[in-house]
Amino acid sequence: QVDLVESGGGLVQAGGSLRLSCAASGSILHIVAMGWYRQAPGKQRELVATATSGGSTNYADFVKGRFTISRDNAKNTVYLQMNNLKPEDTAVYYCNARLYTAPGVWDDYWGKGTLVTVSS
Repeated sequence: QVDLVESGGGLVQAGGSLRLSCAASGSILHIVAMGWYRQAPGKQRELVATATSGGSTNYADFVKGRFTISRDNAKNTVYLQMNNLKPEDTAVYYCNARLYTAPGVWDDYWGKGTLVTVSS
């Protein structure tokens, strides 16, 4: 059993900032990578940013320079600092973790999502 719990979403004006957090807990042997995806109404879920346990990061082009992903490996937690938010960033943001629960046994896990609304 693995749980991902997100927090930090909310309503913000355009140009503002929010910080999302996601903590993984449960039967975790090793986390390979954690990241954030988002899904806007009527659209498919899309990658926002990912971070590996080794420190490598990857960002979608539409957030480069505005969002920063970071991890606290000791706490199995990933953060997403979102600056200069735009109305088009409005979406439900989902935390993802690719992790091992036992030697050779890995899977992708998802949080329930946190809503970010950016007003113009």
